[in-house]
Amino acid sequence: MPEPSRPAGDSLPVEIDTNVPHEARVYDYWLGGKDNFAADRALGDAIAEQIPTIRTMALANRAFVGRAVRYLVKEAGIRQFLDIGTGIPTHGNVHEVAQAIAPDARVVYVDNDPIVLAHARALMTSTPEGKTRYIHADLRDPRSILDDPAVADTLDLDQPVGINLVAIMMYFRDEDRPLEIISTLLDAVPSGSYLTISHPTADFAPDAMAGVVAAAEQSGISFQPRSRAEVEELLVGLEVVDPGIVPVLAWRPDLVGDAADATVTSLRPDQPAPDPESAYYWAGVGRKN
Repeated sequence: MPEPSRPAGDSLPVEIDTNVPHEARVYDYWLGGKDNFAADRALGDAIAEQIPTIRTMALANRAFVGRAVRYLVKEAGIRQFLDIGTGIPTHGNVHEVAQAIAPDARVVYVDNDPIVLAHARALMTSTPEGKTRYIHADLRDPRSILDDPAVADTLDLDQPVGINLVAIMMYFRDEDRPLEIISTLLDAVPSGSYLTISHPTADFAPDAMAGVVAAAEQSGISFQPRSRAEVEELLVGLEVVDPGIVPVLAWRPDLVGDAADATVTSLRPDQPAPDPESAYYWAGVGRKN
């Protein structure tokens, strides 16, 4: 497979080592994207050997983001989002979903991969009424995100914010103090804000997930799946909205947005919830009171 082409006007940043896999580009590979390198594909394939359905689950996880954003905009009245661990742009980006319902919605995207930055700048354009910004920052230093001028320029932190931590907290071990990171973010936003989270788990297939952890760490990527109880801890102090913390496919299937969304979730509103053992992610949304 040829290496990906760059968007017009962007050159490959010199600090990128394409021999080292990056989480965002592995995810792009699973989603069928072209913005990944040999090292990313090798790790993606190694993980797929452990969990053959990982590509489907990546698509389903992406679709969950869309359903959660629809809920927050349509039912909770949220008009601004801080999306951390954005990944390479694809179908159904947060601002596209939000602004299709509320054209004045504002979104700040955050990722630590310079390739994601290049694509986001080229592809993520806002409606005239809304605003979309992208910042290159690392969640390990949440204050660097909150203090970035793009946040103050785009979001009003005196008004409720939807914070998205979708498929990212597994890269933080317990010793990385994930609860402190989340608390720093939540302390910066007012009551009525929401945290959306999804997280891989070993609850249903512990042997397969152990293989995923081994493959990731062999490539230099820290990876910690968490149980449902541990995901609950990440939402501690928040009011978890219905239907609670559930397999990613089962979170509000009634909010499917379009044919593509319905296809990747493999679940339509008139279908029963899928067997939880077919899912490797827990998902939930919590409200700050």
